Amino acid sequence: MKILKTQRSLALLVLIVGVVTGVALSQSMKAVKASAAVAPDATPLTIPDPVQLSNSFSKLAKEVEPSVVQVTSTIEQKMVQRRSPHGGQQGGQPDADDFFRRFFGGDPFGDNQQGPQRPFKSQGTGSGFVVDSHGYILTNNHVVDGATKVQVQLHGDQTQYTAKVIGTDPELDLAVLKIDAGHPLEPVKIGNSDGIQVGDWAVAIGSPFGLDETVTAGIISAKGRDLGSTGHQLQRFLQTDAAINPGNSGGPLLDIRGQVVGVNTMIATSSGASDGVGFALPINMAVTAYNQIIKTGKVSRGAIGILFQRQQNPELLKAYGTSSGVFVSQVTAGTPAAKAGLKEGDIVKSFNGKPVANGDELVALVSETPVGAKVPITVRGDKTLDLTIEVADRANIIAGNTGEAAAGPDSEEGGEQSQSVKFGISVRALRAEDRDSMNFTATGGVLVADVESNSFGEDIGLQHGDVLMAIDRQAINSPADVKKIAATLKPGQAVAFKVLRSAGQLQGGGAQWTPVFLAGTLPAAQ
Repeated sequence: MKILKTQRSLALLVLIVGVVTGVALSQSMKAVKASAAVAPDATPLTIPDPVQLSNSFSKLAKEVEPSVVQVTSTIEQKMVQRRSPHGGQQGGQPDADDFFRRFFGGDPFGDNQQGPQRPFKSQGTGSGFVVDSHGYILTNNHVVDGATKVQVQLHGDQTQYTAKVIGTDPELDLAVLKIDAGHPLEPVKIGNSDGIQVGDWAVAIGSPFGLDETVTAGIISAKGRDLGSTGHQLQRFLQTDAAINPGNSGGPLLDIRGQVVGVNTMIATSSGASDGVGFALPINMAVTAYNQIIKTGKVSRGAIGILFQRQQNPELLKAYGTSSGVFVSQVTAGTPAAKAGLKEGDIVKSFNGKPVANGDELVALVSETPVGAKVPITVRGDKTLDLTIEVADRANIIAGNTGEAAAGPDSEEGGEQSQSVKFGISVRALRAEDRDSMNFTATGGVLVADVESNSFGEDIGLQHGDVLMAIDRQAINSPADVKKIAATLKPGQAVAFKVLRSAGQLQGGGAQWTPVFLAGTLPAAQ
């Protein structure tokens, strides 16, 4: 009986194995038939060994990428009233600053929200490039403007190096940074933007949308492009169709030899991203500003104190008996132009021995002239006169010009602006209309237009909208008073401020202005 059971078990096992084997063979045969049925004559593909396909662009990228950096700025956003993303007034043309948008990653230009926003801290990324092995970096001013912290990341290095802002040039939208990486850095090769021609190859490298080491190529589409942007009259851009996007700000624009010919600064866009129209500040202009910043920490430019229309009217010049020159619409009192004898209606024909065909040429000549230099100027009025004029500092001319006629992008010297002093605040005069709208009836004082983040003024509690009445018991009646008093103070010295601050509205609509006394010790570094 035991043997019979064993034989039966063995037979059952053989049967099971046979069934399993049959199923496996059946599936295998089906797979073979299916494989053969799909592509019986196909040969498997093979991947060849990697081969370096070198060309001018890849070679350029390898050479320059180690010199291009990513810049991250931490910015404390203040309460601001956002403009319509379409710009301008209903039925009018959009403002130039709305159309030709800066493209710093995280820039609020892309935010369509309206109304005041709560203060908050945000981060944005831009680009820059090393110009000196000791860690000096060139980028856009709007990449670091208002930042409480600036960090730089090098190619192939995950370290976030804290950067020091050596100086800025707001008019050209440039900033010079310095980092200590613990080793020499690889600087870019500086080219000559005057030699660039329309149609030349152009290569942009940067960190669009935070994507570092991004390389794009195109051509130079135009030169000397004037965007008509308020406050940036000196800028004349190289235009390129090399794709540049938010985050490319401050990165280099290169020629086919890998030399920097521009600083990527702005784009024209309807979508917020690249539409094939980008603008780079010519490197020759950037170098001039950089050399001043590393020497003095700032950029000084000449000015003479005249106002004129940026777009000259040929008929107006013709009526005055000439076809070229700059028609003077106003001479600001107390400026070099007024002292030299220039008058409204004069036409500037030459400056420092060089003929002047239009306002752009005059601005370039005057701004490049050293402050304090005495140069000849030829003007045509009732008769042609050869005068001598002493060039003043452009910043002082702008700060001192409070005439309403000076406002707007059409003037050489700009409009009424706040005056920055070393307390980290900007102040401006209180006009009659300001006093009326603020219901401010006290005599004297200047309006605190802005308080810089992390400044002495912020530390002691000064606020935007305060009316500064006195410093160290000395009455304040104008921005000049603030500057004069500030010049007498020294680091380590205690200083006291009296301000009037709005404390809400009283019944009847009158503002309640409350005196507030603030004080602090001036830090060693201003």
